[in-house]
Amino acid sequence: MGNDSTRIAAIADKHRSRPGATLPILHDIQAEYGYIPDEAVPIVAETLNLSRAEIHGVITFYADFRTTPPGRHIVQVCRGEACQAKGGEALEEHAKKKLGVDFHETTADQNVTLEPVFCLGNCGCSPSVRVGDEILGRVDAERFNELLDELRGKEQR
Repeated sequence: MGNDSTRIAAIADKHRSRPGATLPILHDIQAEYGYIPDEAVPIVAETLNLSRAEIHGVITFYADFRTTPPGRHIVQVCRGEACQAKGGEALEEHAKKKLGVDFHETTADQNVTLEPVFCLGNCGCSPSVRVGDEILGRVDAERFNELLDELRGKEQR
């Protein structure tokens, strides 16, 4: 972990004097690694003179923080009211079944992490899905399957 410890400590040190530094530090660590490695907790705690339990509590309180590496692609299914009214629940169930995972889980091949999101601001084109930074509207089971095929195709190249 040596090199990672140094990188994590540098991230923590960069924000140490900011009021409310915990969240900026954790966000930067997740941006760097894709998740918050276990090894980061004691480093952040020591830097901020907080307990490991306090840092762990922040990580587990906020749904955006991950404690395991995500898949190569993060697929978010909107759970907002408009999407739910237009077939979002059926899409959720299809996605879980098709991928063989629940929300906040990653497929066995490490290709896709499935996550809920509570509004993508694309209500007029419900139900919506976000893959990375791209928001897709009017996604039904067939379009979801096409999306997965596209993601698998990217992995083949």
